[in-house]
Amino acid sequence: MVVTRRQALLLAAAAAGTALTATACTDPTPGAPDARVTIGLTYVPNVQFAPFYLAQQRGYFAEAGVDVTLRHHGESEDLFGALTAGREQIVVAGGDEMLQARSQAVDVVSIATLYQEYPVALIVPEDSDITGPADLAGRTVGVPGPYGETWFGLLAMLHEAGLTTDDVEVATIGYTQQAALSGGHVDAVMGYVNNDVPQFRATGLAVEAVPIGDVPLVGIGLGTTSRMTQHQGAALAGVVAAVGRAVADIAADPSLAVEAAAEEIPGSITDEQREIMGAVAEATVPLYGDLTGAWGEHDDARWEAMAGTMLELGLIEEPVEAGEAFTDAFIGS
Repeated sequence: MVVTRRQALLLAAAAAGTALTATACTDPTPGAPDARVTIGLTYVPNVQFAPFYLAQQRGYFAEAGVDVTLRHHGESEDLFGALTAGREQIVVAGGDEMLQARSQAVDVVSIATLYQEYPVALIVPEDSDITGPADLAGRTVGVPGPYGETWFGLLAMLHEAGLTTDDVEVATIGYTQQAALSGGHVDAVMGYVNNDVPQFRATGLAVEAVPIGDVPLVGIGLGTTSRMTQHQGAALAGVVAAVGRAVADIAADPSLAVEAAAEEIPGSITDEQREIMGAVAEATVPLYGDLTGAWGEHDDARWEAMAGTMLELGLIEEPVEAGEAFTDAFIGS
């Protein structure tokens, strides 16, 4: 997600997760009328998670026969740690993050694609002469760190433009993209088109989002374990259907995302915050893609291309069978 801090410490807790498995919550009971599923939302409460909030608030999960708990991750929590430990049955993560995790022996399978469009963009000041990725040669670009979607997007973007990290100066700036850009410390930053761009503009920083091109990367989706796919197909199908209903609702009326998120975010929401949330919701809707077909379907060719590109870029060390990393078995069923 979504979301700017989700990427950190991808497998830092893998060993700990293995140790926790023996004492973790068990899988939902096969055949139970209301299977219990915990969904990991990998950031603090945020409007970007509105489809999950709305599906919960409108009873879509319950109507699908699934008792869902929404769980936000801690700031430094491993992305897949709770899934591996059995404390979550579904996690929201990038398709590229899932593929990388699989290359490191994490059992995660994508069951639906939430963002059909990759959410990362190159963000530059409005008056910048950087109008495309090729213009980055000899320039400084800031990233939170060498992990997650902003890092994957940078490497894939440079690759598509015929450049490498040797052609640019990459600055690791943590989550200070706005300050680094406004202070002139970097020429551009990698960020999320649906989150960072609206927030930068809302605070008075005039920026442009430069598309990174048709990079072979897959955005945010829903990941689960192979055990869940084998034993809890009905629950997974129910979750996918419920989230898809909420996505359709929000696409038709983005203000629903703001209201749903406002119920989940602790404390009161100011008018300024509500305005920013509305801008984020509006910017997120195009990422959902065409909703006239079966919501959540995976693009087989893109997954195959992503597996090859990530191997070429050194983001995975060993080949990963893309066809085993996702399934459409729980979509539209």
